[in-house]
Amino acid sequence: MTTLHHLLLVLSFVGFSNIIIAQKPNVIVIYTDDHRYTGVHALGGQDVKTPAMDGLVENGVSFSNAYLMGAFHGATCAPSRAMLHTGRNLFELQGQGFSIPEEHKTLGETLRKEGYYSHIIGKWHQDKESLVRSFNSGSKIMGIGLYLVDHFRMPLWEFDRDPSQLEPENAFLLKYDKLKNITKVPFDKAMKKGPIANEDEGPHTSEVFATEAAKFLKEYKKDAPFFMYLAFHAPHDPRQAPQKYRDMYPAKEIQLTPSYLPVHPFDNGDMTLRDEALAPWPRTEMITKQQLADYYAIITHLDDQIAKVIAALKASGKYENTVIVFAGDSGLAVGNHGLMGKQNLYNEDGIHIPLVFSGGAIKQKGIKTDALTYNFDIYPTICDMLKIQTPSSVSGKSLLPIINKTKTVNREHQYFAYKQFQRAYRKGDYKLIEYVKAKTLDKESGEVVRGSRVTQLYNIKTDPWEVNNLAFMEENLSLVKTLQIEMQKEAKKLGDYMTIREGEQYSFWDFY
Repeated sequence: MTTLHHLLLVLSFVGFSNIIIAQKPNVIVIYTDDHRYTGVHALGGQDVKTPAMDGLVENGVSFSNAYLMGAFHGATCAPSRAMLHTGRNLFELQGQGFSIPEEHKTLGETLRKEGYYSHIIGKWHQDKESLVRSFNSGSKIMGIGLYLVDHFRMPLWEFDRDPSQLEPENAFLLKYDKLKNITKVPFDKAMKKGPIANEDEGPHTSEVFATEAAKFLKEYKKDAPFFMYLAFHAPHDPRQAPQKYRDMYPAKEIQLTPSYLPVHPFDNGDMTLRDEALAPWPRTEMITKQQLADYYAIITHLDDQIAKVIAALKASGKYENTVIVFAGDSGLAVGNHGLMGKQNLYNEDGIHIPLVFSGGAIKQKGIKTDALTYNFDIYPTICDMLKIQTPSSVSGKSLLPIINKTKTVNREHQYFAYKQFQRAYRKGDYKLIEYVKAKTLDKESGEVVRGSRVTQLYNIKTDPWEVNNLAFMEENLSLVKTLQIEMQKEAKKLGDYMTIREGEQYSFWDFY
């Protein structure tokens, strides 16, 4: 073969490859923060207004039994995002999920390898090295070491492929000048922490990230398909929103959920962390209604920003060839069972998340499925949709057979864990939650004992808010025993049984 002939053959192959790649759909993953399943009106039917999210539900496939597997740290956002990006379960992560080792191939890495242009906007909760491995570019990154607890004063970075550039000295805030132009202000470690700003001083994080997403979609002209990871910080506390949205939800008109309680009935092991300090004890009806009003306000504000992103996608002409994956990273109590945070294994309070596959490239519309799934199933599902090989490091299960209606069951049961204090097991209509009194390390007191030895059993089908504990009814004792045995077997299978993970000092099973 002549050199010229060989060159022409190579060029023709490259050209064919580009044509094939260009036909692949674009992918947008929208990941929201502390956003429980019922925080989408079309899914939970609550008072919250979410027309844009409802539109994603109406134009796609939604999963009514999608869950976070749990966490070994109070910042459940970190393992949630590690599971999303690696497609690995909680017990397969490195430590508590704050770092992603090179052998755990991220979704961004995999799509880049397949010819996708990978772009990130918003929150990253892992190490900087995995960030730059995963994306070609990005804008307005948050969550890599600095936090002022204020949506209107969020330390941000511009993406840089050199991790050393993502240090505090390069962080900035966005503020309005006298003419309402957005300006960059260098971060100063002397800046006061706390939700002290408002919409007059600077743009809300949801507005910042949506603006950057719309800009990317408008300006993207490359031949390669794109993968955009859009990670909002809302509706994570502080539950700030512009006054327009707060006015939509007068606290006195808010309906409390069926699982509202002023105080949790026992010590679950993590009752004193920062999330639970967001409201005083007891959580009176008015305190809880105000918390819910603030939660709904920041969600509706977020929804309006998501609407702007979808509008920009349609204006770009790329909507029909784009898969949109919309998901939350965890549940949130906001008064359920007397709790405020997500450090628990109740469904809405900690682990039940919205999960929707939508966009023009999803031909199934308005489909709702009750198949059991986890957030780490998103990765292999995207790979199957794009007809690319799922890396061997991924252990999640593709949901494509569920979406295509060739299967109705993804898992027969589910297992959940929170630190050394709580374990849960779901099978069929029933869910078992086990609590233990366990040792833990307190920053001030050293080793202490916290928690309670409690067993709960709920019929999720008839009692989705987990109000009625059936564990101690005579007719359920046999079922409880069966679920306890099965839960222990699953713990052994997953590598959770009598195992102390990196970053942890204690195992649930030492106290069970």
